[in-house]
Amino acid sequence: MRVFRGMDWVKGLLGKSRQKLPQIQMQNLTAKLRVKPVTKERVQATKDRAIQGMKAHKWTLVKTASVVGVVSALVWGGNSYVHGNMSEVYHVIVNGQEIGTVTDKAQVEQFKDTKIKELASSSADVRMSVSAPTIEFMPEKAFMAQGDEQQVLDKLSSYITAHPVGIEMLVDSKPVGVVKDEATANQVLDSIKATALDKKKSSGVVKVLSASPAVQSADVVEVQKVEFVQKVELKEVDIQPQDVMKPEDLKKKLETGDVQPTKYTVEKGDCVSCIAKKLDIPKQVIYQNNPTISDDMIKVGQQLDLTVLQPTLAVRTVEKLVETQEIQYDTEYQQDDSMRLGESQVIKAGKNGVKKVSIQVTKVNGLMTDETVLNEEVVQQPVKAVVRKGTKVVKGEGTGKFAWPVLSSTITSTFGTRWGAFHKGIDLTGNRNIMASDNGKVVFAGVKAGYGNAIILDHLNGYKTLYGHLSQINVSVGKIVEKGEKIGYMGSTGDSTGVHLHFEVQVNDEPQNPLKYLNR
Repeated sequence: MRVFRGMDWVKGLLGKSRQKLPQIQMQNLTAKLRVKPVTKERVQATKDRAIQGMKAHKWTLVKTASVVGVVSALVWGGNSYVHGNMSEVYHVIVNGQEIGTVTDKAQVEQFKDTKIKELASSSADVRMSVSAPTIEFMPEKAFMAQGDEQQVLDKLSSYITAHPVGIEMLVDSKPVGVVKDEATANQVLDSIKATALDKKKSSGVVKVLSASPAVQSADVVEVQKVEFVQKVELKEVDIQPQDVMKPEDLKKKLETGDVQPTKYTVEKGDCVSCIAKKLDIPKQVIYQNNPTISDDMIKVGQQLDLTVLQPTLAVRTVEKLVETQEIQYDTEYQQDDSMRLGESQVIKAGKNGVKKVSIQVTKVNGLMTDETVLNEEVVQQPVKAVVRKGTKVVKGEGTGKFAWPVLSSTITSTFGTRWGAFHKGIDLTGNRNIMASDNGKVVFAGVKAGYGNAIILDHLNGYKTLYGHLSQINVSVGKIVEKGEKIGYMGSTGDSTGVHLHFEVQVNDEPQNPLKYLNR
């Protein structure tokens, strides 16, 4: 206000100075300047009068110039003072509403960032979701302006809020649990996948079904796919701190479905197949849960774990196995009339060949659900043996070379450790008529534990073949059958999952890999 009063004083001073300036009598000057002939004398006279006039009024002119100078100095000084004290302020608008003014908008931004970080890290157990407002700044220049920073920051603080959130996991659209964040949820899921992959490493530990041959192991195992059977979704939700589960608890729930353990005490007359049938549970569960079972031997009073898990989340793996398998050599028999019946002499020793078999195996939670033979590659051809034999032919004696017992067959399960147990043969589907794989004598035709309706042929040369899960048996014990002769009809009797033929080749009653004798 002091500056503006000074300006009024300057304006008054200028008004008074104008009143004191000499008035030139224009009419007198006009009369004196009437046109006359111009001479040197007149010019000199005019100059002299002008000089005298200036001398007569010089003090008046000096005073006037001084007043104008003072006024100009005051005006310039006033403007400089005003401009020197002008400053910029910012009107702070939060969510469309003004909460005050500040001189430094960076201070507001810094306060907001600090408050957000403080609220976000306010709890170590849960994750906090921070809601921050929209802040706008409207600049304005004002004389000697000041901001109300503290009031603005106090009001802004009430606009920045936080609440706990978590990641909810849904399996097939059903909520199963909440964890702290997405990284924790993914760790749980990755851990479940890793556990499913690890199960295949211990699948050969259980030794069952009185199988003495060494368990075949794959030369190459390539995991082609790892995926969840169910649809898994992760969704951020508002929670209460007590809703958050520990990662290990969520993993257990997903893997077991919160199923409680089931124990069973072996009674007199029990066997693995009997218990599985009595309690309607898969045999592979018994073998898997009780790795101490060897060669199907259990004792009365022995406690077994028969817990059948019902996982909320199942892992499907697709693996490609490449196994090295033998190809059984053929034998050429030369009849010799000089040799007695049943006697033989090796003229040239045979040698088994080698082939690589590629198998695609699908598992769910480490247990096989599907198996497909992709292709076979012969690495080394077998060398045929030559044997001299007596000429007297024994009726029913086999040739030693086996034919496929099922026409247009497809292999659905191979020989070896399968389904958590040792599989003593191969499973075939295709034409349902079952044929004798070689000449032989029927030594068993009836119901056999685990195999359902079964036939065993003795080929009278050290080989036997077994045909299981039949729906119909067309031969009886003691009958001599020819190679390729129909002996039964495919079915799903015994411990079978679906219609197929279980086919075994035995040498001295020990199971061999049938693919060693059967070639495409």
